[in-house]
Amino acid sequence: MASGTVFGDRLGVMSGSARGYAGARLFRLVGIVATIVVLLFLIPNAVTYVNPGYVGIVIRRAGGGVDSKPLGPGLHMRNPLTTGIEEYPIFMQTLLLARGQSESRNEEINVNSKEGQPLSVDVSMSFELDPDKAPYLYTTFRRDIDAIQHTYVKQTIRSALQEVIGDEEIATVIGPKKAEAVSRTQKLLTTALAPYGIIVRQFTINELRAPQTVIDAINQKNVMQQQGLTAQNELQKNQFQSQGDSIKAAGRAKAILTEAEAQAKANRLLAESITPTLVQYEMAKRWNGQMPQVSGSAMPMIQLPKP
Repeated sequence: MASGTVFGDRLGVMSGSARGYAGARLFRLVGIVATIVVLLFLIPNAVTYVNPGYVGIVIRRAGGGVDSKPLGPGLHMRNPLTTGIEEYPIFMQTLLLARGQSESRNEEINVNSKEGQPLSVDVSMSFELDPDKAPYLYTTFRRDIDAIQHTYVKQTIRSALQEVIGDEEIATVIGPKKAEAVSRTQKLLTTALAPYGIIVRQFTINELRAPQTVIDAINQKNVMQQQGLTAQNELQKNQFQSQGDSIKAAGRAKAILTEAEAQAKANRLLAESITPTLVQYEMAKRWNGQMPQVSGSAMPMIQLPKP
């Protein structure tokens, strides 16, 4: 009995040791598997690739800060547990704000003219991002670039347009001062967006829409102005013609007066030069020696001048 008891005790000790060894192996195996899983998760995320035409903004998750220097295109090592990456495009982009641009939203800009008349404006703006200021842009808005375009940038465009168009009459903005309005708006946008690294390259007003009643009034005003201009041109033409006729008449009168004065002077000189002696001389010079044939007994006498 004693030997059987001792054998049983040894067998129990051996079974307990086997179970402990198996448990330790299982624990190590679980640890290895967990390590492999963690590595499989961390290794791909430990390398970040920034696409060409973009910069990577490094976000510190622990403190919520942002690195002041962005990552350029290419591969970069990082700690995926403590950092995040937000990519911002730095190539040329165009923001289009127009009526019916998409089914979900109407992107037109609504402003008022100097007279308080409403105007709907379709615009486009081409811009680039300054890579060095991209972290500040993200820090300021904490949004992707598309969201920034359709919130802050859109509101800035509306404010600039209102400042420019609100200072002009609606007829001039639609007509002769449209190009000036575009230039002034672009200057305002350049000044307002530059601190955030948004570089405005070109701003365009694609279409201006006013109420139909305003358009009709402008067209009627243009017709009246054209008619007035035509009448003024006709009046000036008549005035010029009248002035020309007056000048011609004055010239003719002056010519007649000059001719009359000359004739009178000639007559005066001629009258002064005719004397009785000259008359007798001329008569004698023209006499052919024949006596005039007259009826009657009287003999015509010709008085000759004394020698």
